[in-house]
Amino acid sequence: MTIIRCLFFVLFLVSCKQNDNTSETVNNQIDPSSNTEVSEKYKDDFKLLFLKNSEYIADSFDFPVGKPDAQGYYNAQKFQENNHLGDDWNGVSGGNSDLGDTIYAIANGYISETKDYRGGWGNVVRIVHLYNGELYESLYAHCDTITAKQNNFITKGDKIATIGNCDGAYYAHLHLEIRDSLGMDIGGGYSTETKGYLNPTEFITKNRK
Repeated sequence: MTIIRCLFFVLFLVSCKQNDNTSETVNNQIDPSSNTEVSEKYKDDFKLLFLKNSEYIADSFDFPVGKPDAQGYYNAQKFQENNHLGDDWNGVSGGNSDLGDTIYAIANGYISETKDYRGGWGNVVRIVHLYNGELYESLYAHCDTITAKQNNFITKGDKIATIGNCDGAYYAHLHLEIRDSLGMDIGGGYSTETKGYLNPTEFITKNRK
């Protein structure tokens, strides 16, 4: 094995921290300068889309696991803990006990993307929500399977995916982000720069029925 390959292998082991905790890869920190907001026209297009399909405008939010109250789950790594940009939802039994459990849409919305980002992200679902006249995005990462269909509307509480572990990179959990700026890059999951990101648990708790 060449020296370069050896170095790559060591870096890979360090970054993944395979099965030693419930957090994601900490490398590839977000560069705020790379996060660009979508154009005003793009925002207007989304708002128009929802106005033409008003039954999918969000009126409240719930938790993405153990619906509607996250029963049977706990927040293992909270927003901005270790510079985390989301919440990590784990089953209370720990380990991979929640592998394959259902992930639910936190509110009515439009599925803007379903994609395997590979690396530390794995399968990701992104949903745009129109709520009280403002646009938000919820992001669900490390999914084992995705059942939601891109470019379709979704209703709060509908199944969109199942909890995964990035092919064994971590113990099974759901990484949830809520953003108030659309069109941002996928990012790195961790950063001291939080512009465009909201505290998921705080936001959901404040906006429940």
